[in-house]
Amino acid sequence: MSEDILAKIVRMRKADIERLGLNFGIEIPEKRRVGHTEFLGNAGAILEVKRASPSKGDIAPDLNPVGLATTYAEAHAQAVSVLTEGNFFKGSLRDLIAVADLMEKRRQQGLHACAVLRKDFLLYEDEIDIAHRCGADAVLLIARILDDEQLVRMAKRAQSFDMQAFVEVREKDDFRKLSVVTSALGADAAKTIVAGVNSRDLATFRTDPLVPASVRSRLPAKAVFESGIHTPADADYARSLGFTGILVGEAVAKNPPLAKEVVAAFESGRENARGKFWKKFAERRATRRPLVKICGITRVEDGLLAADLGADMLGFVFSNTKRLTTEEFVRSFAEKIRSNLSFPRRRESPLLIGVITDPNSEEGKAAIRLACEGVLDAVQFHGITPPADADYAHYCAARVGETSDFEQVSALRSHGEPRILLDAKVEGIPGGTGKTIPENLLREKAGDIPLWLAGGITPENVGTICEKFHPELIDVSSGVEDAPGIKDPEKLRALFEKLSVE
Repeated sequence: MSEDILAKIVRMRKADIERLGLNFGIEIPEKRRVGHTEFLGNAGAILEVKRASPSKGDIAPDLNPVGLATTYAEAHAQAVSVLTEGNFFKGSLRDLIAVADLMEKRRQQGLHACAVLRKDFLLYEDEIDIAHRCGADAVLLIARILDDEQLVRMAKRAQSFDMQAFVEVREKDDFRKLSVVTSALGADAAKTIVAGVNSRDLATFRTDPLVPASVRSRLPAKAVFESGIHTPADADYARSLGFTGILVGEAVAKNPPLAKEVVAAFESGRENARGKFWKKFAERRATRRPLVKICGITRVEDGLLAADLGADMLGFVFSNTKRLTTEEFVRSFAEKIRSNLSFPRRRESPLLIGVITDPNSEEGKAAIRLACEGVLDAVQFHGITPPADADYAHYCAARVGETSDFEQVSALRSHGEPRILLDAKVEGIPGGTGKTIPENLLREKAGDIPLWLAGGITPENVGTICEKFHPELIDVSSGVEDAPGIKDPEKLRALFEKLSVE
């Protein structure tokens, strides 16, 4: 088995320490010479001094750490994260010392000063001492590379210096370790521990913005969304999930003027219904793959059967098609299904989704109204971009049939959408066409984000589709119908039976 990136970083770092010592051959202060700022004392952004990364190579190899940190402070970031790992990130303890000295000067001048985080793959307690002497206010402790005892010792060492331990978690066992260290610190844990969840898997360096959403409820009140923040819209999404902070690296290191926009977007955002929807979805996706949405529900019996069989979402079309529903029907159905949780295959009601193609139409307004009231769990913007002020629960669907259609997918991602449903494009028909997306397009353009697929999925082909593309969610409509909006019970059963076999 080939060595993953995280293991390689740790192995090379140990070799460097063996050869150069814990200071990596760099002269550091004999004692701390700067003041202290609480790390993430207020909600806000942590911006990174970062020259390179294992996944991107050189990001900003010629950056001036003091100049960049000054830009971050003037943007009113809450903290500056300084990469000190040298092999893959091209950082240095010299950068940490320089940034800490800058913040001390700003404090003395009465200017906004950021807390300083030493971000590295720390392995030993004495590295906490070195970080303190270099001026760090907090240290990153990656639970994945530390055993229980070492994590506790390092957190306690940070506590002894009045520093915060920024504990990064992602894997299942990391949360157990977080609980261990929190218990070990007792009443002081709330002051000492800040938890962070990385949307980037450090073994593969792939990012998934739903990973932080899936675990937010398991983190302490003060928690940070790490990695994957590229635009102000991404920052707003993280805030909608209820995170206290975001850690942003590549985007602002490459483009420092973006710092002010990212900070402002996060600080002006709030936890809202959109974030609650994504947390609900992200928590459910751990139950099985793929999740299933049955769309175009127009009859109570169809929706109840789909829920009984295990549907994770039910879709109601608020667009002038043959599957058009009404506000009254959805209100009545939502009351029925949420009062009947005796479905043998599930513990909770499926999420109810209103599908719209025009937010300004009467049908679109009705769906949005139902979402704002909580009758619908979310609105699906099908083939359109949501309004900038759409803070109610929603996600987007893009219709794709050729390479150029993926430009809209990229645009939606840049607007902070963590998932986009891909539907087969047929001119003049918004959905439910029975057509599938060309396989070559999916293979070439879908990217690393888990797939949500719609279009032409049937009991006959669902197994092949899942085997080839491993979608996170499939959206089925015409493939289980006798007529538009009229579901066939046997086709529904056959679909779920096929998935249970797979």
